[in-house]
Amino acid sequence: MEAQEILELETGTKEPIALKPATVDIKDVNVKEVGEKRHKKIVCLVKHPDRNEVIEISSIKYEKNGKLNVSGLFVNLDEDEKIRKGSPLAILMSALASKTPKEMEGKQIGTTEDERGYLCFKVY
Repeated sequence: MEAQEILELETGTKEPIALKPATVDIKDVNVKEVGEKRHKKIVCLVKHPDRNEVIEISSIKYEKNGKLNVSGLFVNLDEDEKIRKGSPLAILMSALASKTPKEMEGKQIGTTEDERGYLCFKVY
């Protein structure tokens, strides 16, 4: 579509289709750099039962001190250059019985919605 054609488009009337929480299959695990400081974040490509193509999920909803938190799967390392114990990524790996992020591939996990309506992994 050319730039001039885009300038002539009207707003559509169809609501976007939001995926409902469901159990997903983790097909692939990647590392992406995000933000100006290029922080490393784990992004999982998952197969949702209501969609033909894979989608990306890179956050988790988990319980800490009796409160539900949502956090991105940022790679936080300890002084031994290992994934920091108790970090959201470590919590997800533990829930999936995975020693490394790569071992999460092929596993199934439930999802839920965050406060903005996006899917995230449910670990509580």
